[in-house]
Parts: sequence; C-alpha cells; structure tokens
Amino acid sequence: MPKIPLASWVDSLVEWMGDVFSGFFDAIAFVIENVVQLFTDLFMLPHPYLFIVILAVIAYLLGRLPLTLFTAIGFLLIDNLGYWSQTMSTLSLVITAALISVILGVPLGIWAAYSKSASRVIIPVLDFMQTMPAFVYLLPAVTFFSLGVVPGVIASVIFAIPPTIRLTRLGIMQVSGELTEAADAFGSTSGQKLFKVQLPLAMPTLMAGINQTIMLSLSMVVIASMIGAQGIGAEVYRAVTQLQIGKGFEAGLAVVILAIVLDRFTQNIFKTKKRGA
Repeated sequence: MPKIPLASWVDSLVEWMGDVFSGFFDAIAFVIENVVQLFTDLFMLPHPYLFIVILAVIAYLLGRLPLTLFTAIGFLLIDNLGYWSQTMSTLSLVITAALISVILGVPLGIWAAYSKSASRVIIPVLDFMQTMPAFVYLLPAVTFFSLGVVPGVIASVIFAIPPTIRLTRLGIMQVSGELTEAADAFGSTSGQKLFKVQLPLAMPTLMAGINQTIMLSLSMVVIASMIGAQGIGAEVYRAVTQLQIGKGFEAGLAVVILAIVLDRFTQNIFKTKKRGA
C-alpha cells in the first residue's frame, strides 16, 4: 500500500497560506508586536521598587495579606537576582496572549453554548488542540511569523485558548433553565438575557477558564523562547543548553514566583467582586 503523502500535503498548504495571506499575517504581526512593546514600556516605566509597591497594593486590595507579602518578597527577589527586565518581558507576552485568548475565546464559547452545530465542530477541534504536543505549535508560528516575539504569542494563544472556550460554554450551559425562562417572560432580548443573566451567573466558571488560560500562556511563553521569544524563558533555555544549573534554578524560581502571583491575582479578583456585591 503506497504511503499517504500527508507531510507534503501539509507543507503545500502552509506554503500556500504563507503566499496568499502574507499581508494578513504581516498586519497581525505588526499589531501584536506593538501591543507587547506597549506593555513592556508600561511595566518598565516605573522604578522596580515602585512597581513592587503597586503590585503589593493591588494584592492587599484583593484582600489577602499573605498574598501581599509573597508578592512583595517574591518580586524583590526577582529584582535582586537580576531578572527584572526579563520578568517584565515575560509578563508582557503572557498578558498579550491571555488578552487575545479571552477576546477570541469568550465569543466562541458563547457561540458553542448557543449553537449545537457550532459545538459539534468546536469541541473536537479543542480536543485536537489540547492533545497536540506543545512544541508542534511552534512550527506554523515560525513559518508564518518568522522568529521573535510574535510567533511566541501566536503559539501561546493557540495553546492556551481552549480552556476559555470550554469553560465559557460550560458556564452558560449550567445556568438554570428556570432563570432564562423568567428572563424571557419579562421580555428580555437575547442580548439582555446573555449579558444580564447568563454571563454574570457563568462568571465563576468563566474566570476559572481565564485563570487556566493565563497559566498555559505562561508555560508556552517559556517554551517559545526556543523560537526567539525573549523573557525569563530565554534565560531558562540558555541555562539548559549551557548546563548552568544555578542559573537555571534562579530563572526557574522567577517563573514560579510570577506564575503564583498571576494565579492568585486572577483567583481573588472574582472573590473580591463577590464580597463587594
């Protein structure tokens, strides 16, 4: 039986897309690069100590004194180890990837919740995306966007978007049918029912999806250092390739601190809103 030329088909498809949509990819690259640079400039604008104070105040407003202490001590340690600029670069990449994932993922999740046909298409695609090895996403990203920050963000978005889509859909579908029927009885439009009933009630589940997306974005940004994405991931990759165990531990510790802070911030944002309500 002759071998199916699947690899050549994929190569031809990627080459065709690169030729036909080159202008579109250039526009995307321009926007992403400028957004990442904007966040980086914003985070690097204040002195590190002032930035740490701002983060500590935010942590305190979220209602967690232990989180405040951990945030302040953790970022002081990052600055002391000399990874401040790399951490800010990584934070910029993570926020950009997470924002794009939320902007694309929430509408797709709503669509999947409202349309069974869309759900039958989207869910298998998400299953495929989540079972594909993370390194595979680097290949099309490099093909379409060369090396650097942009392919790192694109690969992170593809890798991190499934939880937002899944949990947005799940949260809306878990809203009680009696509540939606009551909204219909009071003459609510579809938009009013979505934004005033379903999304507010689905917010805990949706926030869990966003939290997972941020964590996956961070993990993928570290992997994306292999294709030129700057930040702490580049330091980890350099330490691995040069067998610098101490440097690798320091850079890895910076990643862990950033991951814990982002995780606790996103978890406590919704809890604070609930207490305020």
